[in-house]
Amino acid sequence: MGRLNPILVWSLCLSLCLFLCPTSAQLKTNFYANVCPNVENIVKNVVTQKFQQTFVTVPATIRLFFHDCFVQGCDASVLVASTGNNKAEKDHPDNLSLAGDGFDTVIKAKAAVDAVPQCKNKVSCADILALAARDVIVLSGGPSYAVELGRLDGLSSSSKNVGGKLPQPSFNLNQLNSMFAAHGLSQADMVALSAAHTVGFSHCNRFSNRIYSFSPGNPVDPSLDKTYATQLQQMCPKNVDPDIAINMDPNTPRTFDNVYFKNLELGQGLFTSDQVLFTDARSQPTVKTWAKDNAAFQQAFITAMTKLGRVGVKTGNNGNIRSDCSVLN
Repeated sequence: MGRLNPILVWSLCLSLCLFLCPTSAQLKTNFYANVCPNVENIVKNVVTQKFQQTFVTVPATIRLFFHDCFVQGCDASVLVASTGNNKAEKDHPDNLSLAGDGFDTVIKAKAAVDAVPQCKNKVSCADILALAARDVIVLSGGPSYAVELGRLDGLSSSSKNVGGKLPQPSFNLNQLNSMFAAHGLSQADMVALSAAHTVGFSHCNRFSNRIYSFSPGNPVDPSLDKTYATQLQQMCPKNVDPDIAINMDPNTPRTFDNVYFKNLELGQGLFTSDQVLFTDARSQPTVKTWAKDNAAFQQAFITAMTKLGRVGVKTGNNGNIRSDCSVLN
């Protein structure tokens, strides 16, 4: 058999890489170095001010980034407002609980960036959201990491694209793994990203079935710690005001830490999709490891957030830079 031409092999490998990895190739941490070199500080200052006004900025911004990336990729399409002839992503039922403070954070950061003449209309809303998500994680005690930049904003936003794209509180491990794998994320990535619930909050109707109508023989989910279940019933009585929300981490709700995993070991995961990470033997070892080793968890979280930020990135003619994050160009 003849020898392969090394130039041909290299060319084929390069073509294969470009085909398989089109989203991350253009992203780089210093993307704006010559265009808007101070962009990270500008965004950080705005996020810090917003954080000082309300802690809700933290979970709201993280969740906004996640919901954006899982529907049509990380392209700020979740920020677009509906119009008379288009119902946008943000108005799909699965997105109606996204807190306004997340949107407000990005809008204010975009305004601050565009107030600098050199930066005006040069930085995408998608990148600002990615930076803001990192910044709120740091502000709440989580790990800092370099954010890859270079995303363009999406050219469309439709509520029709949201259904079936976001994890539900009732998901089991197979459903979670399947949904995350569709975006190139592993089970370990999924478990790490789930820990963002350490600073999250939830409306009572998202888990009420676990404390009132789990099954005919067990009104309360048996995987819930009994004391915790009673506390939840007291905070979320039947017919509770639908606007009432409670912390997802009952112990350190304002600190981004690995206590989320310790809670799971105690039967204090709020959603079925949280607690299943411990009750399912396939993911339990990861939960146990990260419950003991915060440094290992933080490194895994950085890896997962970086991979999440590469999902469905728009480049070239597939996107642009919006002057108003809520309005398509």
